[in-house]
Amino acid sequence: MPLDRWRLRGPEESQPPELWAAAGAEAEDSDSDSEGSGDPCALRPLFARAGLLSQAEGSAYVELRGGTKVLCAAWGPREPAEPGAGRLRCEFRRAPFAARGGRRAPGGGGAREEEREAAAALREALEPAVRLSRYPRARLAVSALVLQDGGSALAAAIGAASVALADAGVELFDLAVGCALSRDPGAASGWRLQPRAGSERRAAARLTVAALPALRQVSALLGAGRGADPEAWGQALRLGLDGCHRLYPALRHCLLRAARRRRGKRGTETAAAPGTAQT
Repeated sequence: MPLDRWRLRGPEESQPPELWAAAGAEAEDSDSDSEGSGDPCALRPLFARAGLLSQAEGSAYVELRGGTKVLCAAWGPREPAEPGAGRLRCEFRRAPFAARGGRRAPGGGGAREEEREAAAALREALEPAVRLSRYPRARLAVSALVLQDGGSALAAAIGAASVALADAGVELFDLAVGCALSRDPGAASGWRLQPRAGSERRAAARLTVAALPALRQVSALLGAGRGADPEAWGQALRLGLDGCHRLYPALRHCLLRAARRRRGKRGTETAAAPGTAQT
């Protein structure tokens, strides 16, 4: 029998895909167990970097330990389609592979409605920070893309979007910083800062706080749930503001590093340009 050269030979050894699915489920269970045994007031480590996208005038990437990755881009100021006061347009999207463990996020009208609500919340959090009066006839645009949703995605998008606007040269009163909280079912359960995806799914109450730390102002509050008295919500607000103040230096240092990189790059280009004087 002649050899079929067009057929791809498979591996000599193979394993059923159920083994990998079980390993992913065990990893998710271990993450939730470690989260439940840790300090509820501890913040997840944050990594931020500005100026990653060359196609946008400003960009920022924010990642939280536990699998939350958000990429934001900013454009403007641009001429609006119709004259009027300065406007801020916000877009919030989730990648099809943003769900936990690489699973595709459910589509349909429910997912699009959730993205529209998140975009409205993002705009509400950013508008008090942007000096729109300086752009009376211009339009600013911000796009947030959730690459991986490991919990507290909207709060991470608020910080990334404000850094992207600052990276684009937009005048701001202050950086808007977001911090999410959740409360598990039960009368004895307390609030948890920056909850992961598992805690957000089973939470009886959720709250996202957006603040301007340098001005000591709250720019937006987004809460949902039941089973908590007004005193508990007040405690959540205080915890959220404290979390925003603790995250603020990381975002500021991100902008400073981006400014130093740009200054060093301009200095290198000036030194390498022909006809320039060398000192």
